[in-house]
Amino acid sequence: MTYLSKTMILVAGLALAACTNPNRFEDQNNVNLNGAGLSGAASDPTSPVYFQQTIGDRVLFAVDQSTLSPEAQAVLDGQAGWLMTNRDFTAVIEGHADEQGTREYNLALGARRANSVQEYLISRGVAANRLRTVSYGKERPIEICSDEACYAQNRRAVTVLAAGLGS
Repeated sequence: MTYLSKTMILVAGLALAACTNPNRFEDQNNVNLNGAGLSGAASDPTSPVYFQQTIGDRVLFAVDQSTLSPEAQAVLDGQAGWLMTNRDFTAVIEGHADEQGTREYNLALGARRANSVQEYLISRGVAANRLRTVSYGKERPIEICSDEACYAQNRRAVTVLAAGLGS
């Protein structure tokens, strides 16, 4: 290999390495959620970041269950209040399951969990046309291991906000 080709490979490698984090110079208090262009400070009560970090964007479920625990209801009461105050937002409720069981069973369980959250939010005054559900079953785990601590984190429903679509 010639000196020129070695130099070109080194320059190409450095150029690619510089592209690994295109947002590295952005203000760390402004966070982009789920690629949806939603940003804001965690201290701003109208911010999606506040919703995610302070109110809580997820609730957990017991094994093979879609019923809401008192803890889940408390989180959802906060979500409903936030959504009622911030009417410019809609939400997609994602239902998830742990890796145990078949794909079909877990998709159905995730759908029941998402529907349970949707029904609760509607019962608290959030307009039904602002909420949508989707089930990912066991396809999108946030924890990967064969341990109950991991399974427990994957048995969840997550409320994902979208801007500019509310009524």
